[in-house]
Amino acid sequence: MVHSVFAQKTIDELLNQYNTRSIPYISAEELRMHQLNDKVVILDTREPAEFKISHLAGAKLIGFNYFSMDKISEEITNKETPIVVYCSLGIRSEEIGEKLKQAGFTNIKNLYGGIFEWKNKEFPIVNNTETKTDSLHTFSKAWSKWLYKGIKVYNTEEKQ
Repeated sequence: MVHSVFAQKTIDELLNQYNTRSIPYISAEELRMHQLNDKVVILDTREPAEFKISHLAGAKLIGFNYFSMDKISEEITNKETPIVVYCSLGIRSEEIGEKLKQAGFTNIKNLYGGIFEWKNKEFPIVNNTETKTDSLHTFSKAWSKWLYKGIKVYNTEEKQ
């Protein structure tokens, strides 16, 4: 069997190919319950152009390419704070989750399937003005095949 991004049949197979599960997963349904009860810090590990199009309500943009552990440590002083990291599918977020773990954070989960899975489950996303939207930045056309719901946005020209 050929293992390439394009040969994948399920998100589970894709995540098994790229991730080590060093950061435990949290399902979209489980995070939605926590989000409604405001019991978790949600960190978006995508880039500003992606976050601007849409993100989970209440999420803080921490980025991937310009991620700063110093900034996180200033904002989250209790290392036991429940944290959920996410990206498009859960691959970049696992890498950031590992950095948080190495810095001593002890309660980190990675959103299984990322914001794509969140939107596929029809949970709400918001844009840069915190207004509900159906648009979602898909990172690339290759990755966009994993988004089944919502409006796919490919604009990557805007760099911040």
